[in-house]
Amino acid sequence: MSAPRKSILSNRLITAALAISLLGSCASVQFHKETTTSGTFESSGIAFTILSIDLPKGALDIARENASDAKQPNTQITEAGVFPYFGPLDWILDIVGIRYAKVSGTWGFPPE
Repeated sequence: MSAPRKSILSNRLITAALAISLLGSCASVQFHKETTTSGTFESSGIAFTILSIDLPKGALDIARENASDAKQPNTQITEAGVFPYFGPLDWILDIVGIRYAKVSGTWGFPPE
């Protein structure tokens, strides 16, 4: 009788570990230098949504904050997008879903 209990416990531990790993966010940022004082950047973020709660926060917020935290001068976001985006049916992803956001733009001061 102890064998089934061990398998139930191990299944619960595996499920809990997977859930905890989904709660964390993934983010990245890349800067491309065009001159010594300017260039472009791309930043992305991933968030897990359950019952309209974004964990740890919205994917677009993660991507924007990631670019901002790099502290490059004169950062300007020119493009932002979220995938998947279903328009009026986007509420479906608010039940349970994973969202990926990407922002891109320029930084620095171009030569005069």
